[in-house]
Amino acid sequence: MPSTSFDKRFFDKWYRGNDERFRAGAYLERHARVVLAIAEYLLERRVRSVLDVGCGEGEWRAVMRKLRPGMRYAGMDTSEYVVRRFGARRNVAFGGFGDLGARDDLESFDVVLSVDTLHYVPTGDIARGARVLGRRMTGVAMLHAFARGDAYEGDTGGITNRPAAWYRDTFRRAGLTPVGMACWVGRTLRDSVSALERA
Repeated sequence: MPSTSFDKRFFDKWYRGNDERFRAGAYLERHARVVLAIAEYLLERRVRSVLDVGCGEGEWRAVMRKLRPGMRYAGMDTSEYVVRRFGARRNVAFGGFGDLGARDDLESFDVVLSVDTLHYVPTGDIARGARVLGRRMTGVAMLHAFARGDAYEGDTGGITNRPAAWYRDTFRRAGLTPVGMACWVGRTLRDSVSALERA
C-alpha cells in the first residue's frame, strides 16, 4: 500500500479541492461542540486550552476559537510542510501521537484531539501515546479514527485498517476510560465518571 505524503499537494487536494464532501465546515463544528460539551461537563468549567495531535493545517484552531474565544490552541503534526508554513502562525510543533510524552505542558490542556488521523499512525506510536494520555491527561481526549468496516471516502494511502475493537482494547489497556462519542478520560477524571456514563 503506498504511503501518504502530507505535503502541500495532499492538503490542496483534500482540503481545497473541488469536492465539497471533504470540506470540514459543519462536520468539524459538530465534532467540536461534542468534545467541548463532554469536557466542560466533566471539568465543571469552560474549556480554556486544546492540543490538536495530527492537526494538519490547524482547521480545528479556527472553529474552537470561534466557539471559545481566547482559547489557547497548540498543534502537533509530522508534516514538515505544515510546520514550516503554519508553525509560527498557528502554534504547530513537529511531532505525532507517539511523541506526546515529550510534551512538558501536556497536563495543561483541557482537551486533546486526534481526529481522523490515527488510522495513519503506526501501531507502536498509538500504544505509546495512549499510555501517556492515560497517566498524564487531566482533561478529555477525542480519539477518532476510521476502523475496519467503516464506510468512508478520501485518502486511503498509508492507512492501517484496524478493527474498532483494537482501538478500544489499546486505549483501555493504556488506562483510558471511554465516555462516549470517541471521547476518553485518563486517571485524573476517571473517578468523576459514573458507571452509567462510561461508554
